[in-house]
Amino acid sequence: MKNIIFLSVLSLFIFISCGDDDSESQISSEGGPFAISELAGNWEATEASFFSVVNNNSVDIVADGGSLSLSVQSNRRCTFTIDPFDREAYTVSGEMFWGNFEGDEALVIVWDDSSRSPFRWIEFNDTTFDLGCTSECGEYDFDNNGNIETADLSFYFIRN
Repeated sequence: MKNIIFLSVLSLFIFISCGDDDSESQISSEGGPFAISELAGNWEATEASFFSVVNNNSVDIVADGGSLSLSVQSNRRCTFTIDPFDREAYTVSGEMFWGNFEGDEALVIVWDDSSRSPFRWIEFNDTTFDLGCTSECGEYDFDNNGNIETADLSFYFIRN
């Protein structure tokens, strides 16, 4: 019986020890360099670049004749509408939070599918909002062949 109790306690300790580091996964609606509610409104990208992490592919949707818009609600909900010039438009939605990613403060978007994207490069003032990552935070079909590739990105927005 003592062995069963010992193994149970040991298993529980190992399970807890191997869990996610709370400092990396904590997100909050508070904190950050500005209140997320200050982003509320509609934004239009002046540049929307995706960079493949698999090969040297890159694309700037806006420079190629497409568009990217962002709508942010005061409750932190956000929707990106991506409209490349050579294919159908699509949307992705989620909720914005502040969090920690590899020791850096990040704007974390928890997408509707529960995945997370940490954006460590964030600049904001009343009329512009720049957002980027080098941590494989996005996806894009660079060749329009149905194969989605993991990507880094940089978006430059102006307020509508």
